[in-house]
Amino acid sequence: MQKEAEFIRIIKENEGVIFKITTMYTDNRDDQKDLYQDVVYQLWKSFGSFRAESKISTWMYRIALNTALTRLRKSKRIGNPVSIDKVILQQTENYDSEFEERLRLMYAHIKQLNVLEKGLMLLLLEGKKYEEIAEITGLSPSNVGTRISRIKQKLKQQIVNQ
Repeated sequence: MQKEAEFIRIIKENEGVIFKITTMYTDNRDDQKDLYQDVVYQLWKSFGSFRAESKISTWMYRIALNTALTRLRKSKRIGNPVSIDKVILQQTENYDSEFEERLRLMYAHIKQLNVLEKGLMLLLLEGKKYEEIAEITGLSPSNVGTRISRIKQKLKQQIVNQ
C-alpha cells in the first residue's frame, strides 16, 4: 500500500511531464489520453526497479519518451489516418492573446520536427540542462548541444519563411 501511495504522489507531482510528452506525440485528445495511460502503466511496471541512480524526473522522461516512440512506431506500421485536433489553450486571468498565438505557432512547428528533435525540444523547454537531456536520450552532452542549435535554426527558418 505504501508503494502505491508513493507512486501516486510521484505521478501527481510530475503529471506535467507526462502531459507535455503525450500531447507532443499525439494529434488528438483521445490518442493523448490513451498514451497518457500507457505511460503511467509503463511507469508503474518499472517503479519497483527504479534504483534512484538518476532523478525521478529523468527516469520518468526516459520511460515516457520511450513509450511515446514505441507507440508512434506501431501506429506508423498500422498506417491509420489521424485527424488533427486544434490545441486548446486554457485562458487565465492574465490572458495574452498575442503570446498564446506565438506559443501555439511554436508548438505547431515543433510538432513537425522528427521524433528525436521533438523530444530534445521538449526537454529543453522544460529547462533541462544538456547533461540531463543527454542522460535521458542516451546522446552525449556535446551532441545534444549541437542538435539543439541546429533545431533552433531550423525552427527560426520555418517561422521566418511562414
